[in-house]
Amino acid sequence: MSASAGTAPASFPTVGRWIEIAGSYLLGLLWILPLFYAVWMAFHPAAYEARFELFAPLTLSNFTEAWQSAPFARYFLNTFLLISVILASQFVICTLAAYAFARYEFPGKLVVFLLILIQLMIMPEVLLVENYRTMVRLGLVDTVWAIGLPYFASAFGIFLLRQAFLTVPKELDDAARVEGAGTLAVLLKVYVPLSRPIYVAYGLVSVSYHWNNLLWPLVITNSVSTRPLTVGLQIFSSPDQGVQWSIISAAALMTSAPLLIGFLLFQRQFVQSFMRAGIK
Repeated sequence: MSASAGTAPASFPTVGRWIEIAGSYLLGLLWILPLFYAVWMAFHPAAYEARFELFAPLTLSNFTEAWQSAPFARYFLNTFLLISVILASQFVICTLAAYAFARYEFPGKLVVFLLILIQLMIMPEVLLVENYRTMVRLGLVDTVWAIGLPYFASAFGIFLLRQAFLTVPKELDDAARVEGAGTLAVLLKVYVPLSRPIYVAYGLVSVSYHWNNLLWPLVITNSVSTRPLTVGLQIFSSPDQGVQWSIISAAALMTSAPLLIGFLLFQRQFVQSFMRAGIK
């Protein structure tokens, strides 16, 4: 009785662990199946869109036809410009704000920080109409600046960088000031280098979000010269265009490839950065 009583509890974590692993693989498979299907359609002729044959012929003509059917080169350029402007602005604004919240004391500091955190609970779609009115007043409708301006500051970025700056030993700050470094020099030479993994993780999150953002760019842009990839792909794949699904899949894969490659290159830094940032 004592032996069986001693071994029985040990079996439950093992069974639970196997169930957890099986469930994780099942969810991962369900998540990646649409991507596999898109890859299959993109690299095979239209005749094999709805049927799977192991030795079906491969083709790159879908990518060629998709590239020639819409101004994707212009869409890529607009998206790269948009992402660069937003990311640079967020790094500057969020860094300065996070440093102030991490190392300075001022009246109303806690209240202001709580108001910033409240913004995390407000969906951007709620501000859609007011943002559009603001862009009309500024005369920026149908410009790349209009797409990026509402996102130049980020509550999530301020919070994440503040958490990272709080982990920097105060002694390093004091030592730099003893050496004659000013406030900006301390920030750039002490805090920013020590928080580099956090910047990488936040940069990946920001780029991914704005690369896939559709609703606001769709509302604020009207011409090819300002549309990003998401809007261009949505118009390209609309039913009235009469484009085959294999070509649409090729276009979707082509536009998402930079994100997939970037995540594969930086996935270790991405995971480790959020583990380090944590909620300390």
